[in-house]
Amino acid sequence: MKQTKKILNELRAYESRNVTFMESDGSWPIVWERAKGVHVWDVEGRKYLDLTAAFGVAAAGHANPRVVRAGQRQMGKLLHAMGDVHPHPLKAQLARQLSLLTFERWTRSRRVSSTGKVIFCNSGFEAVEAALKTAVLATSKPGVIAFQKGYHGLGYGALNATHRDHFRWPFRSQLSGFGNFVEFPTRPEQLKKVERAICELMRAKEIGAIVIEPIQARGGINVPPPRFLNLLRDLCDEFGALLILDEVYTGFGRTGKWFACEHWNTIPDLICLGKAMSGGFPISACVGRADLMDAAWPVSSGEAIHTSTFLGHPVGCAMALAQIEEIRKQGLVKRSEQLGNYLLKMLRGKIKNPQFEINVRGMGLMVGVDLCLAEGVPATIVSLRIIKEMLHRGFVMLPEGEHANVISFTPPLTITREQLAETVKALQSLLSHEKTS
Repeated sequence: MKQTKKILNELRAYESRNVTFMESDGSWPIVWERAKGVHVWDVEGRKYLDLTAAFGVAAAGHANPRVVRAGQRQMGKLLHAMGDVHPHPLKAQLARQLSLLTFERWTRSRRVSSTGKVIFCNSGFEAVEAALKTAVLATSKPGVIAFQKGYHGLGYGALNATHRDHFRWPFRSQLSGFGNFVEFPTRPEQLKKVERAICELMRAKEIGAIVIEPIQARGGINVPPPRFLNLLRDLCDEFGALLILDEVYTGFGRTGKWFACEHWNTIPDLICLGKAMSGGFPISACVGRADLMDAAWPVSSGEAIHTSTFLGHPVGCAMALAQIEEIRKQGLVKRSEQLGNYLLKMLRGKIKNPQFEINVRGMGLMVGVDLCLAEGVPATIVSLRIIKEMLHRGFVMLPEGEHANVISFTPPLTITREQLAETVKALQSLLSHEKTS
């Protein structure tokens, strides 16, 4: 533990306090040294099974050899280019690939087909903010409807659409307040109420967009009723607003489809991508219908009105192209669907403790185990205690939900059935000994 203690002490001394959470007894966190496939090793040499894919990033496995080689080759050839000034070939190739994966694939069988156009960014929240800018340019309406428990990042633009007070309250005096929140439905009987709330906002305010995660990740792995996304599509069309889908977490096979919206055959106006797109390099994208993007954004006059130094970074583009090809070649989207069904069935059959209300939900390899006490009171202390004990047993897991009572599974899509079964066995072993008092 000497190495871990030394590094954490250095972070205490030099990193801002509100970043890395550290337990006073040294039980959390571990310090990662390296990762490969579905495993992580800490600085003490201990091996862990990663059930998080590092926030969903390592979809094709940590340090996927082909993705790493693509990045290494590009670093030796062109380490950095000039964002919105002098482009490089891979930026064009990746933009085309994202168009092919999204709007071209979605509209191929339709009477009117569409291509997509891309704004490259660095992180997920920047892709969301690019979408919000596109919406106000396209509609001239500043208002946005977002959803309770939703998470779209913590930049000032995205924070207007991120619901949790924990993130918003300290900065409320500087937020412009263009976000309007309605309930995220998880049951069919809630749809009418949500529809009424959206219609009232659309009539009362200048609403230019609805932004939503098709499946809420940090909100607690919340899955909406089957008709919901199509209802939002219809309402956007009726009121002249844009439908923005934040698939930063759910994209690239995570839910058993290339993109979660495909579960409901819903085509957005704009889709925000990130995390698993490159397998580890900071790159994201806002992809929109080509006609919409051309109508919203003016032709560049030599000074772009939305850009950044590292826009469409060559190393990120190289790794993203390799990552997409790996997901395709290994059949990881289908694998996610099959393993997700297996995991859901196993959890629902084995995770039991009569003293708790347990709700297992999810799609593909995005699954949550919601632990509550009587009458739906979140079992936060129990959930966090189990996650910490799982870490000490060699499993990296994370809590989700506003009350941190949802134990989540978002492993690399390369994980095996045996590894999932091993995790569920360890989880049940711990839960079976927990008590509500």
